[in-house]
Amino acid sequence: MYRPRAFAVDDITLLHEVIRSRVFATVAAMVDGRVEFAYAPVVLDPHEGPLGAVRFHLAAANPISDVQEGAPLAISFMSDDAYVSPDWYATPGMVPTWNYITVEGRGAMRHVKGEGLRQLLADLTAAEEVKLAPKKPWTIDKVPAAKMETLLNAIVGFSLPFDSLEGKYKLSQNVKPEDHAGVVRGLEARGMTLARAMKKDT
Repeated sequence: MYRPRAFAVDDITLLHEVIRSRVFATVAAMVDGRVEFAYAPVVLDPHEGPLGAVRFHLAAANPISDVQEGAPLAISFMSDDAYVSPDWYATPGMVPTWNYITVEGRGAMRHVKGEGLRQLLADLTAAEEVKLAPKKPWTIDKVPAAKMETLLNAIVGFSLPFDSLEGKYKLSQNVKPEDHAGVVRGLEARGMTLARAMKKDT
């Protein structure tokens, strides 16, 4: 992705933090000469290789499910974003912009099959159910075995070890401190969580 120096973030801990908080990803792959997109929640495996990996699944009917083992995939995680009004700047003559946080990863796809696919579903469910506490977590063990077998046959599992992982935190780092502070106040007035990220960045 296009990353001006002021906005580039390569700290793996920060990038993994974004993936954990915004697990629903956009997946891109080349299929029969055209770019196809898919959307899926992921499980982060932070200790697989130097940059980590993610696991996810798609419907077997999805065009991306036909890609061969080792095919290149790209994946994107869009975190918080917000419109920035020129009225929030102290400096006159400024123009509107958009602030945002995004992470992109690339790598060679591997298939996840058999017990690994079932474990992927269990890990994904567990990661999301814990966020619903104090509700007692739901587990896939509650699905009858025959129905689970049917469901597993209808999906394709993937693992994407990252060959590259990079972030872009566009948080008004390229404006004067008083303008940056004005944007923070403007976003706070709208209740936008991106304001907290901007405070951390300063």
